[in-house]
Amino acid sequence: MRKLFTTVATLAVCLVGLAQNNYTLEQLRDSAKVNNSALKTARYDAQAATEQRKEAFTKFFPNISAAGVWFATNNGMAKVEIDPSKYLSPSIAQILAQILPAEAIAALGNPISIEMMKNGLLGSVMAVQPVFAGGQIVNGNKLAKVGEEAGQLQLQLAENEAVHGVEEYFWKLVSLEEKVKTINAVEQLLNDINKNVSAAVDAEVVLRNDLLQVQLRQNDIESQKLKLNNGIRLVKMLLAQLCGLQEDDFTITYALREDLPMVPREDHAAALPQTTEYKLLGKQLEATQLQKKMAVGKYLPTLAVGAGYSYHNLLDRDHNFGMIFATVRIPISDWWGGSHAIKRKKLAVLKAQEDLDSKSRLLSIRMQNAWNGVEESWEEYAIALKSIEQAQENLRIYKNCYDAGTSTMTDLLQAQLLYQQAMDKKTEAYSAYMIKVLEYNQAIGK
Repeated sequence: MRKLFTTVATLAVCLVGLAQNNYTLEQLRDSAKVNNSALKTARYDAQAATEQRKEAFTKFFPNISAAGVWFATNNGMAKVEIDPSKYLSPSIAQILAQILPAEAIAALGNPISIEMMKNGLLGSVMAVQPVFAGGQIVNGNKLAKVGEEAGQLQLQLAENEAVHGVEEYFWKLVSLEEKVKTINAVEQLLNDINKNVSAAVDAEVVLRNDLLQVQLRQNDIESQKLKLNNGIRLVKMLLAQLCGLQEDDFTITYALREDLPMVPREDHAAALPQTTEYKLLGKQLEATQLQKKMAVGKYLPTLAVGAGYSYHNLLDRDHNFGMIFATVRIPISDWWGGSHAIKRKKLAVLKAQEDLDSKSRLLSIRMQNAWNGVEESWEEYAIALKSIEQAQENLRIYKNCYDAGTSTMTDLLQAQLLYQQAMDKKTEAYSAYMIKVLEYNQAIGK
């Protein structure tokens, strides 16, 4: 019921987003969880694993089968010839001679051909209940259960990947849009400088070269704006593809915080068993152990009991009967090749255990690397904030100096460029930090 409610709520959120053509990060995440193509494929695989587990459960029940045959032949399947004269004693022959006509007595001297089963009907119903199958049924069900759990873990990994892709492109889009805002502010600043320098050139106060430098800088800004808009268009298309949106001309809603909090570091050793990747490695080891047990069970004796009912009219008479039976199968020669098959499965278990140990260390390294990324991006953001203050002050000083005639236009434009770069680095650091936090949370299994 809770799962149904969550699905309905998610669809409602997606429909609201479609109606308003404006999305928050949470809405895009929810849309990806419902509509992402890779996630749908993983969901189908998980559902298939569930059906396989249900299929394995049916092996505990009797195997019931029914069969029926009707046939007709051009000659009877059974044919015999009887010579009556061989079975008549002289005394019986004398008695028959007094009773039967001469023609009948003469016919008794010829062989008689009898055909049987020229057509018939057969039918049967059988029920066989396995009693012992070397543990193959029990372990097969356990293996199917492990497969179902592994399918759910694979689904979680696919969801993590989809969410990571959505957040990565979302914050990339935020970065591009913030850069457009910076470009617009710089463009306005250059327009003001252009206006003032044009007036100064007309008054022959400054050289025309200063105006040309401003105009060249304005042309560069126009080129940057075009590239940014193209980048925004492309990122929106990628984001729409990830989220399964029908349109790629949409807007996003976000709010940037100046006081960006630093996330706390978790205990990596305690977090390792909670990660989806570690759990999946554990399921792979468990699956190979069960496969080894099934390989052993394949070469053990099997016992089954059953009951059946049959009917036929082969001799033109209805006949039916019931029966009970027991079967035992003991593989003898199979053990020759089976011993090697079992050794191969044992090696697969050792390989899975080594894979678990090796990749566990890699997962721990991944956690530490993700944490390093969080620390570095947070420090870069803090540095970017300081750089903006310094770049703003530097730009103010050079503008005042240029107005006072104590600095060149080149110095002023260089100060403006440094300010733009500082603003861009702040935006990039903010987006990078948000992505690194997501990667760290996924790495520790949150």
